[in-house]
Amino acid sequence: MDKLTPRIAVAIGYIIGFAPVFAQDGIKVDFKTAPMQLTLQVTTDPSDEQCRRIETSDPASLAPMFLHRTFHDDFDEHPLSKGKWAPHYAGGASWPEARYWGGDGSDFKRKTTYNGEQQIYVDPRYGGRGTTPLGLDPFKIRDGVLSIVASRTPPALKSVLFDNEYVSGILTTQSSFSQKYGYFEVRSKIPVGTSVWPAFWMLADDGGWPPEIDVMEGRGQRPGYLAMTTHWRIPATGSVKYCGFDFLVPDASTDFHDYGVLWARDRIVYFIDRKPVLEIKVPSGFDDPMYMIVNLAMGSKYFKGVGIVDGESPDTVEFEIDQISAYQIDSY
Repeated sequence: MDKLTPRIAVAIGYIIGFAPVFAQDGIKVDFKTAPMQLTLQVTTDPSDEQCRRIETSDPASLAPMFLHRTFHDDFDEHPLSKGKWAPHYAGGASWPEARYWGGDGSDFKRKTTYNGEQQIYVDPRYGGRGTTPLGLDPFKIRDGVLSIVASRTPPALKSVLFDNEYVSGILTTQSSFSQKYGYFEVRSKIPVGTSVWPAFWMLADDGGWPPEIDVMEGRGQRPGYLAMTTHWRIPATGSVKYCGFDFLVPDASTDFHDYGVLWARDRIVYFIDRKPVLEIKVPSGFDDPMYMIVNLAMGSKYFKGVGIVDGESPDTVEFEIDQISAYQIDSY
C-alpha cells in the first residue's frame, strides 16, 4: 500500500464474482467469529506457473490445512488501548530511504508522499508540527466494529498538519506482532469514492522492502473491485517484480467479507471468504517474519481506480473492520 516505489500493481485482466459461501449441506457459512482452530481448503494440483488464479471448485483438487490462532482483535475496544497496534509506520534499520523515523512532529511516519497520497495518519496524541496533541482520533468503535475514518482536514489545522487534504488512520503490528508463515485475515467492508484507498497488507519485520503481500486493496472509483498482489525482488538484477489479480465482490462495500492470505513455505494463497482464489509460488526474499497493516489512504498517482483528491472526493469516508486475525500452520 504505502510504498517506497510507485503503486503500479494492477490486475492482469482476470475478474471473477463471488456469492455468499455455503457449506455442503446448504447452510450459509458464518464468518462472524474467529475460531481458535481453523481449517482451510488448499489446492493439491501442481502448477508450473509463478502466479495463477484458482478457478476450480472440484473438492478432489483440494485438501485441508490445519491452523491455530496466534493473533486476534475483534475491536470491542479502542485499538490503541492495549498496545496491539501502533498508529504510524515504525520504519527499520534497513529502510533508511523511507525516513519514517522523522520524529513525532514529522509526517514521514504518517504517509507516503511518493504515492501521491493526500492524507496524514493521525491519532489523539499526534501534534503535527506543534508539540501539543491535537486530539484527532480517526478510530471509532461501534458494536464491535472498528471504523477508520478519513475526513477533510479542518482549515485551521492545515498548516500544522503539513498541508494534507485529509486526516485518516493507520494501524500496524510491527512493534507488537509478526509471524513467519501462516494465515492472515481481515473481515471488512470496502469503502468507495473518488481517491478512496483502503488496504490490509503485510511487510517484513526487518523493515526491508520488498517483500510485500497486499491481502486486499480497494479501488475506490471501482465499487466491488479489489486487488490482491505479491511483490518481490530479483536478487541477480535488483529489479522489483509483482503479480496480482483483481476480483469482483459486488456487495463488498455494503456487506462484510473475509479477505485473507496463506503464506506457506512453497506458496502464497489468497482467499475471499476462505475460498482460495489466487496462488503464487513463494519468490525469493520471503525469509523474515511479516507484520500486518490496515489503513485508509486518500489519493494515489499510480494505483488505478483510486485517483487524486478532487471536488468529487467524499468529505468523510469510513473503512469498517469487524476483526483481524492471524493463524499459524500446525505442522510448522
